[in-house]
Amino acid sequence: MTLDVVILAAGQGTRMKSRLPKVLHLLAGRPLVQYSIDAVSPLVAQPPVLVIGHGSDAVRQTVGNAARYALQDDQLGTAHAVSQAQSLLQGKGATTVLVMYADMPLLRPETLKLLVDAHQEQAATLSLLTMISDRPRGFGRIIRDTKDAIAAVVEDAQATPDQKAIRELNVGVYCIDSGWLWDHLDKVPVSPQGEYYLTDLVEMAVSEGQLIHAIRLDDPAEALGINTRVHLAEAESALRQRTNRDLMLSGVSLVDPATTYIHPTVRIGFDTIIEPNTHIYGQTSIGEGCHIGPHAVIEDATLEDNVYVGPFAHLRRGAYLESGVHMGNFGEIKNSRLRQGVRMGHFSYIGDGDIGENTNIGAGTITCNYDGKNKHKTVIGKNVFIGSDTMLVAPVTLGDGSRTGAGSVVTRDVPPGGLVYGVPARPPVTHKKET
Repeated sequence: MTLDVVILAAGQGTRMKSRLPKVLHLLAGRPLVQYSIDAVSPLVAQPPVLVIGHGSDAVRQTVGNAARYALQDDQLGTAHAVSQAQSLLQGKGATTVLVMYADMPLLRPETLKLLVDAHQEQAATLSLLTMISDRPRGFGRIIRDTKDAIAAVVEDAQATPDQKAIRELNVGVYCIDSGWLWDHLDKVPVSPQGEYYLTDLVEMAVSEGQLIHAIRLDDPAEALGINTRVHLAEAESALRQRTNRDLMLSGVSLVDPATTYIHPTVRIGFDTIIEPNTHIYGQTSIGEGCHIGPHAVIEDATLEDNVYVGPFAHLRRGAYLESGVHMGNFGEIKNSRLRQGVRMGHFSYIGDGDIGENTNIGAGTITCNYDGKNKHKTVIGKNVFIGSDTMLVAPVTLGDGSRTGAGSVVTRDVPPGGLVYGVPARPPVTHKKET
């Protein structure tokens, strides 16, 4: 079986009350549409077809080459949306088309693979995901006949009171035989709302005696669709719980998962301890045996093994802490590398720096890396001792084994083994004895 994927992303999302297209709203730091693309990427050789409409230019700019595009100018329903991809896909060799929505970010790749595999094994014409829930949230209802076979899907807007009481819901994810799909899309009737519903394909397949197969979701959270900012917050909470649980099962200790915020893109080694109220974002990698927080913020940083990051610390993009680094309370690091064994005292800021092995950065030290126009680099060698409250005015280099006195303002390079202190910092003056 070869597979094509169509992801529906053309809706305006008016209930979001936003000028931003709904599928570009962020969930755990990434746009909603990215989750759908990532979920299907293990299943297909070619990028999925993204059906876009409202805010199409912004969606293209965000997604780039991760998708092919079909434009739905008029929002005439889900069947009409899928038909916009027909010219791209029909007759191109795929035997099956997977159709899903771009606003369902919690669907797991494993679930989609289960649906695709079952569709193939059952030799079904149409397969779909369903779930049991007392919260319909606008989903259509699964209508079954006396033999418990699927007879139809009724949209929520068209359901009778008795049908609305049905607890089996249509998730809106389908595997469809491609030849059958392209032959039947133009036969979908217009609804009383003036739209063409993809769900009508189910009843059409039943009337023809085609095989329909259903896979039931074990975790209803996977079907959480985003229509409002309330739904977005619910998805954020559900994704955070999933991420935290996966981390703990992999050997990471979260002292209080309820107050720990970690993006699913973060990687953390086992035996690392994350204290409460810690936020870890983006493409961050943390090694084994580290201790982070509480109240630390880490974004797009790399920490090797056995790193300690104290309370209220902030690691910004480009921070790289090698093994054994100790970072004190209220410290901040940006675009800098602290090599093995560096100890950085509290209330210090290191920006655009390269700090050598086993160097001690005294409390309150600041690299003055910005001159009002450009950023400059500070290079500190091995085994250097930086006194508390030292200001290092970049660009500046301190050689191996050098030292600064407390409160120094260093504006010139310091040679290996040198000592400077004062404002501006200078070497000690040697007085000759009188004869």
